[in-house]
Amino acid sequence: MSRKVAIIAANGGLFDAYKVFNIATAAAATEAEVAVFFTFEGLNLIHKDAHKALPMPAGKEHYKDGFEKANVPPIEDLVKMAKEMGVRIIACQMTMDVMNLTKEDFIDGIEVGGAATFLDFAYDADVTLTF
Repeated sequence: MSRKVAIIAANGGLFDAYKVFNIATAAAATEAEVAVFFTFEGLNLIHKDAHKALPMPAGKEHYKDGFEKANVPPIEDLVKMAKEMGVRIIACQMTMDVMNLTKEDFIDGIEVGGAATFLDFAYDADVTLTF
């Protein structure tokens, strides 16, 4: 019986991306089914351009050296790893409509769906997280 992990990504900064993709890839590595629903600012984490230049929180610039010294992969690599590990990446259709975005604005391999798409997965999830 497979475990299910449902994640909502509603914030769009660098730290948010590390939280989302670290948990998603760790869960996928344990052979859990994982779905991440990206909404509002969270769409930045999967946007073709934005996910390559996510902002570091003010006053936290010292983390950049720490990430490099600890060999923490850049977000672009974590996104690729998540996709390769079978993590479902679902972009919120409503938010895309509000922001005038299309599927082509995002990395390859995403799904576009509404809240009901995510909820269908999340209803019987073993773990549900929001970042």
